[in-house]
Amino acid sequence: MVGIPAVQKNIMKLIIQIPCFNEEATIGITLDALPREIEGIDLIEYLIIDDGSTDKTVKVAREHGVHKVVSVRRNRGLAKAFMCGLDACIQHGADIIVNTDADNQYNADDIETLIKPILRGEAEIVVGARPIANIKHWSLTKKLLQKIGSKVVRMASGTQIADAPSGFRAMSREAALRINVFDSYTYTLETIIQAGRKNIPIISVPIRTNRDLRPSRLIHSIPGYIRRSLFTVTRIFMTYRPFRFFAIPGVIIFFIGTLPTVRFLYFFSIGEGRGHIQSLLFSALMLGGGMALVITGLIADLIGVNRQLLEDIRTRIRELEYAQALRDRKEK
Repeated sequence: MVGIPAVQKNIMKLIIQIPCFNEEATIGITLDALPREIEGIDLIEYLIIDDGSTDKTVKVAREHGVHKVVSVRRNRGLAKAFMCGLDACIQHGADIIVNTDADNQYNADDIETLIKPILRGEAEIVVGARPIANIKHWSLTKKLLQKIGSKVVRMASGTQIADAPSGFRAMSREAALRINVFDSYTYTLETIIQAGRKNIPIISVPIRTNRDLRPSRLIHSIPGYIRRSLFTVTRIFMTYRPFRFFAIPGVIIFFIGTLPTVRFLYFFSIGEGRGHIQSLLFSALMLGGGMALVITGLIADLIGVNRQLLEDIRTRIRELEYAQALRDRKEK
């Protein structure tokens, strides 16, 4: 990757971004809790992404010292707001970006814990792992779903992230340039899988949480959350493990299809082939279906290679745009 200079030489800049949608009741509390100085960081700025809010979120944020506001005309969802924030942070010269929630769910004092591995060069992305077992306002069902979801993401990404759905995370500018989120529901799972696939060093660190100020915006009901989570995980596997997703079931189905064929050939060899044609028909369907899935896996894998090339091109374009923005600021 081409090296990108910082806005000012030897200045380490941290931008803390907060996606917001109608958060006037909590954004002030969240901003007031953010750190004003951190060892190893020369400049800290706060940025909110106003995702089509219809209340006084922006007004309250300005009253509580936010430095920058990115406004979206209509609500586009958390994942899109997250990506808008990353682009804005990069354009404003962030060396490290921290993402946190507007409901003050995460303990802001742990931001220093998040960024330390990046400052030490141990990781490019750090995800805060919540003490799930000790969160009193979470139901047992939600805790179980969190564990299952994190396990699936670890399998898909090849990482060891303990709390995949956590939105409290830090990343270097270089990692932010390489991240692309396609899911419209949430960014948390996909970014971890991308990091694993792109060999971006990623770790998790334990963090603390605060008391619940409002109900979750992503989880309206447990059945709905399960449905959306299953869809998200399935889509992730299709996108990032296409050959395995299609070919493994295809091979299993193909193998099952061979069994009726063997049965038919046995009876045919002893002169009792009549009356067993249905086995041959069933076998043909299974063999054809299995082969079709394997071929689909191969095609999807080739499409995945093209997607990776397009992502590399997009990353290069973002690097060039950022470098140009730096030159323009220096000329001014």
